[in-house]
Amino acid sequence: MNVVESGLPEVLILEPRVFGDSRGFFYESYNAARFRELTGLTVDFVQDNHSRSGRGVLRGLHYQVQQPQGKLVRVVRGSVWDVAVDVRRSSPSFGRWVGVELSEENQKEMWIPPGFAHGFVVLSESADFLYKTTDYYAPQHERCIVWDDRDLGVNWMYEGDPILSEKDKAGASLKEAELPD
Repeated sequence: MNVVESGLPEVLILEPRVFGDSRGFFYESYNAARFRELTGLTVDFVQDNHSRSGRGVLRGLHYQVQQPQGKLVRVVRGSVWDVAVDVRRSSPSFGRWVGVELSEENQKEMWIPPGFAHGFVVLSESADFLYKTTDYYAPQHERCIVWDDRDLGVNWMYEGDPILSEKDKAGASLKEAELPD
């Protein structure tokens, strides 16, 4: 596995070593010892999630104000533009974002530390998105920053109007959002 620094400190892109032949491919998507060795991070994943979405579906930008979740995300079918935003007020990179394409072709993964908002938009006909979290989903602590916040200026790499849930349509601006400690 190769670990690549992103444009934000602490957000990492992981490129697994893929073994392929005429039968298909194999790769180790997660190994706790190897992850710790390559990243210097010791994390305890407690929950795995899987979502399927159609082209143009945008989910995010989500985070939890208590029980913040670190996430290890990947796509096993299709392609998404994945975005992480630093929402830690005390961070030198507060309000900055980074994006990367995750797809079944490139098989990249992204580590998003606790204290970051996360979202993605589906670029392919559909996408299966998998992610591990370091804390449990706590709906009472979940918050959302609106995807098109002008101050953030996220380039979603998607033309047209995204398909949003009612929750995501009602997201707050970064300036108005309740943020984690």
